[in-house]
Amino acid sequence: MDKTPLTQRGAEALRAELKRLKSVERPRIVKAIEEARAHGDLRENAEYHAAKEEQGFAEARIAEIEGKLANAQIVDVVSAGARAGGRVIFGATVELVDDDSGDELTYQIVGEDEADIKEGRLSFASPIARALIGKNEGDVVEVDVPGGERTFEIVGVRYE
Repeated sequence: MDKTPLTQRGAEALRAELKRLKSVERPRIVKAIEEARAHGDLRENAEYHAAKEEQGFAEARIAEIEGKLANAQIVDVVSAGARAGGRVIFGATVELVDDDSGDELTYQIVGEDEADIKEGRLSFASPIARALIGKNEGDVVEVDVPGGERTFEIVGVRYE
């Protein structure tokens, strides 16, 4: 299986969620199951079935996170940026100007699990990120997006 790129911040967020699930959620769910069992007949015990369902979701998420971390290639953006020579790479923060509207946009190119457009984090697999990777400050990039073709000028590249 191929390694999936992930920033250091993204890996830390997944580790924190995994720790919370294992140390807080799992014991809470086990306790809820024990309490529901104490109420008697399990066939008609809605609390028991709800707690077991919640346990299934939590265990699935734990397995999913462990799998993602096992298959992750954690990228140190600062050291990778030192070798990039001003090029847009995975993890870079890119400052753009939309040539059509004049809007200034700032995006960090991150892994799929880290992407959050409201926070300015684009998945490396998104059309805009794919068009930006490998380009340099000052380059003009045309991107086909769902709303049509857009043109951006790269005005800055940072590695933080």
